[in-house]
Amino acid sequence: CRRCRPDGTPAPDPWIDKIRRACVYLSNVDGHPSLATLAARIGGSPYHLQRNFRRLVGVTPREYADACRLRKVKRRLRGGADVTGALFEAGYGSSSRFYERAAPKLGMTPSTYRRGGAGMHIRYTIVESALGRLLVASTSRGVCAVAMGSSDAELERALAREYPSATIAADRGVLAKWTNAILAYLDGRRPRLDLPLDVQATAFQWQVWQALAAIPYGETRTYRDVAAAIGRPRAVRAVARACATNPVALAIPCHRVVPADGSAGGYRWGAARKKMLLTTERRS
Repeated sequence: CRRCRPDGTPAPDPWIDKIRRACVYLSNVDGHPSLATLAARIGGSPYHLQRNFRRLVGVTPREYADACRLRKVKRRLRGGADVTGALFEAGYGSSSRFYERAAPKLGMTPSTYRRGGAGMHIRYTIVESALGRLLVASTSRGVCAVAMGSSDAELERALAREYPSATIAADRGVLAKWTNAILAYLDGRRPRLDLPLDVQATAFQWQVWQALAAIPYGETRTYRDVAAAIGRPRAVRAVARACATNPVALAIPCHRVVPADGSAGGYRWGAARKKMLLTTERRS
């Protein structure tokens, strides 16, 4: 131990190699092996496997397996496979199970994804806000983009890059309710945004974004705080990347995460906007 041998090299963690082998197995296996089956394969009890997998990877074996299967579905759909075949080849026993567990993370239906987003209809509006021009876009399932910028053309180009094969059109009033809620939030008149979202994300991104949503209005957390909150204290850089790739500003409050030195830090939509957001929240 460190008390008896303060200058000694710490013993290697025996679970690192086991979890690595478990990840490789889950990435390649067909179907959905049980926790007991996985534990027997790598050596160890189901309890310790679950505990150490979450400690080292940040998600449970089941969540990791779900993410692997979703990647398989995406790869096969992109390769031209029909939807039913792609689902069963990825290990989903039925299409209903896929739609229950994985479809929300895909961000669109499998058939739409197979066509590269073709057939996907996105409505958007751009309005003036306390932080400059504000774009709000949605599919039929929910808000898919909230962005801030200096010009309408800049925001429209960014939306087109994000959804290159979708049909994108200006909104005719449908988005007014959500847009007004965001404007009220920016003015400090609404401390909480509860918008239906339709965004694509990995299991890790979802975990980080859920932790961001739990940060109270007017408060901040460091990237290290968020990493610790999701059970991955060493994943500080990965947490920062998840914040930087958030497609729905404000709805997922990545602006509430700051560096440990107390500065506002970077922000996808500009450091000045981040400072203004934090000031407004503290004042309100």
